[in-house]
Amino acid sequence: MKIALLSVLASAALASALAAPALAQSAGDMTLGFGMAVVSPKSDNGTLAGAAATVNDSVRPSITFEYFLRDNIGLEVLGALPFKHSIYLNGGYAGETKQLPPTISVNYHFANASKFTPFVGVGLNYTKFFETSSPLGDLKIDDSFGVAAHLGVDYAVSAKAALRLDLRYAKIGSDVHLNGANIGKVEIDPLVTGVSYVITF
Repeated sequence: MKIALLSVLASAALASALAAPALAQSAGDMTLGFGMAVVSPKSDNGTLAGAAATVNDSVRPSITFEYFLRDNIGLEVLGALPFKHSIYLNGGYAGETKQLPPTISVNYHFANASKFTPFVGVGLNYTKFFETSSPLGDLKIDDSFGVAAHLGVDYAVSAKAALRLDLRYAKIGSDVHLNGANIGKVEIDPLVTGVSYVITF
């Protein structure tokens, strides 16, 4: 799925790059996007208490707000309902947690004459873990700060609305504590796949 989406984004970006230049968004424009996001942690999530850790995927509604500081350059904030993940150690259930990953990015939108507008961005992710529980005892996961990258494409359905496909990468690594003792660091580093409807106003 991730490879297929990357192919779609790359093809759209190439088609747009070959088109004649035109204005995408102007300074002062704002957009609001509503959609769904899939958080897919990387396959190797580190070692906790000597056991291999695995964190499963989660799907939740998402929302984005972007303000264009200059033509084609926007400052974006990503929000979502809390994602819920199960945690496994050596394949056995070890607990679950919820997390909120607000992310701030600066995006550059490539102006062109087609209906496809690709964009790239970089930013900062903050992940807050809460409501963490485990049958093994009192489990706690520290909050995380890390860099984030953004790649996507908008398909215009009208002068003020677009369908968006995007991918994000976030560096998320947190110390984990069980009954007050540090048992290692979980490396989540997910790809976040998103589909949304974006309105310009």
